[in-house]
Amino acid sequence: MAADETTPLLPNGTGTATTSGNNVDTNNSQLSSQDSNNNHHDVNKEKQWTLNPLTLLTRLHVETRILLASFLITTSFSFTQVPIFYAFHLMECDDFYTHHPPYAGSGDRCSRNEIAAGTATDFSFLAMSTTICGTVNLFFAGWLVKKIGPRLALMAQVLVPAIRVLTQILGVLAGGRSGIMIFQATQLITVLGGPVGYILIINIIVGEVVSPARRTPVFGMLQGCFMLGQAVGYLTGGMIGDAWGIRRPFEVAFVAFLVSTAYVQLALPYVSPESMAGDKKAGSKAAKGVAGFFAPLKVLAPQRVRLRSGKVIRHLGVLILCTGVFLGVLATDFAAMLIQMYATAVFEFHQSDNGWLMSEFALMRAVFLIVLFPRIISSGRKWYAKRQSKLRQPRRESMSDERDPATQGLLIQPEQLEAPMGTYAEEEPMVTQPPAETEDTHFDLFFLRWSLVADGLLTSCTALATKKWHIYLAAAMLPFASGTAPAAKGVMTEMCSSSQRADALNALTLVENIGRLATQGFFGFVFAALAEAGKPHLTFYCNAIFAMIAASVLIFSRFPPNGSELIETDDTEEHVNGSSQSE
Repeated sequence: MAADETTPLLPNGTGTATTSGNNVDTNNSQLSSQDSNNNHHDVNKEKQWTLNPLTLLTRLHVETRILLASFLITTSFSFTQVPIFYAFHLMECDDFYTHHPPYAGSGDRCSRNEIAAGTATDFSFLAMSTTICGTVNLFFAGWLVKKIGPRLALMAQVLVPAIRVLTQILGVLAGGRSGIMIFQATQLITVLGGPVGYILIINIIVGEVVSPARRTPVFGMLQGCFMLGQAVGYLTGGMIGDAWGIRRPFEVAFVAFLVSTAYVQLALPYVSPESMAGDKKAGSKAAKGVAGFFAPLKVLAPQRVRLRSGKVIRHLGVLILCTGVFLGVLATDFAAMLIQMYATAVFEFHQSDNGWLMSEFALMRAVFLIVLFPRIISSGRKWYAKRQSKLRQPRRESMSDERDPATQGLLIQPEQLEAPMGTYAEEEPMVTQPPAETEDTHFDLFFLRWSLVADGLLTSCTALATKKWHIYLAAAMLPFASGTAPAAKGVMTEMCSSSQRADALNALTLVENIGRLATQGFFGFVFAALAEAGKPHLTFYCNAIFAMIAASVLIFSRFPPNGSELIETDDTEEHVNGSSQSE
């Protein structure tokens, strides 16, 4: 009896059965179990084989998938950037000789100051129209994210430019003044989808799925992937144009946009509009209609902050930050185009030369932002925390507990005085962890200021170039001061509440877009005027001056006071762990 009871529990059927019938049943059950296991194993192998490509994508870390998406999309946009400028140069040259006698000298017939000035003017108009339409696209993309979610909105921003690329082929075929006008008209398509909208949306995805401590480094790596995509696109587009004609890069870009759209659908995580941190909290009313469309503009207004003492003040940190970012973009965003224009006008760079130049510029920025920038931020935060700790140590005894960040883990509230001693060790990490994270972000603002100073110094040195290899050297050195944009995004997300994160990134992108529009218009005309006068190198000094002014403005930007609460428009409050100490 004992053997019968223990037989099913023994492995490999070693137990003794009382009857032959029981033995047969045991053997049959073992055979059927083995067959079932084999069939199940075969089904798993077949399922794993059929789903292998998707499984490979989904097993990648979400940060890796987002960075790869940014690389693919940026490469698609960059295939036509060098060919477009070279096409404008040729179309301007053709238009020039329709009103002037044919060229009879030696060398390149398009190497004239008048043609360089005309190319700069027309291309500046193109850039300005693109930026104006991109600004409208910025609001449209932000509104679309709240309606259908980031992933579908990103797919729309990638698919629409494929249509624009097809229409630009008509401008290449037309040539002359007609071709230039066709290119200008195609920029209206950017309202529905373009680079500005896709950059905003992919930054929103990072803000939603990446932890706060990782945001600034990931923003930097994301910017680096943008640059890496530009490097591949610039070089490949220029080489394809030289080998197979000016039209071929546009055809390649069309196919690349379709591939990128499919990748976004398959690889990026889905974030529902309702679950986004950018939506208002439960119980509050979200803005609708026109108010919702222009909601990012509210972030630029001065913030109302309630201090620990209960006093309500107006905080201007975000407004000053956006002002400094605008001036920084005005100074730095035209650098790549300025080098390309200067090399074409002075050193007679052709399409392939500009392709190598822009590829080098973007590749060095990618290396800096992907490899060096996260390490600089990590090491800098540790150094800055130690530095601030040493500066505050002599003042801790004289400071009141209410304003001293070091006393946040001590017993300063009446209810804490009644708590038993056994709870101190459990409560302390929850109290001190948020200030430690916010303390790190102070270095981001510190880095933002000095990055602009370094950019101004390197830009002014570019004006000393007298040979071709000097231009390549400048393109290799300037990217080492390119951490301004990701650092600004990291600071912006920390200055605003979590419910305003999407609108804050939208507002910062809007400021950058306006600065981009201003720099393309202003420095484009400045370069055209100085090129016609034979002194285009002076434009680099103008850029450097604006970079220094931007760094000076950012000195006055501060995080909200430590322990303060941000008062939002719907009367909800959110705790902000800032610091009142100067950086």
